[in-house]
Amino acid sequence: MLSKIPIDLDAVEDENIDKEILRAGIIAELDAINLYEQMAELASSEEIRAVLLDIAKEEKTHVGEFQTMLLEYDDEQGDELEAGRKEVEEEILK
Repeated sequence: MLSKIPIDLDAVEDENIDKEILRAGIIAELDAINLYEQMAELASSEEIRAVLLDIAKEEKTHVGEFQTMLLEYDDEQGDELEAGRKEVEEEILK
């Protein structure tokens, strides 16, 4: 994503804007996690690697914050998250 919102927020209906902002926040945090973890793999300095992985961990917390907010604003998201959890459990039990 690299600092660009992946959708045109001007085209989003007013009642959905907050949900889309939260989703864009999740995407941005996931992008940051991937970037920091990839850079950590490349770093020759253990100190730099440790800092990058610590920052990536903080970004994972941010994903949780955005996800928590999204579940408050989008009931369908919560229902589908639960449905996905159940599908995985069923698949694992096979």
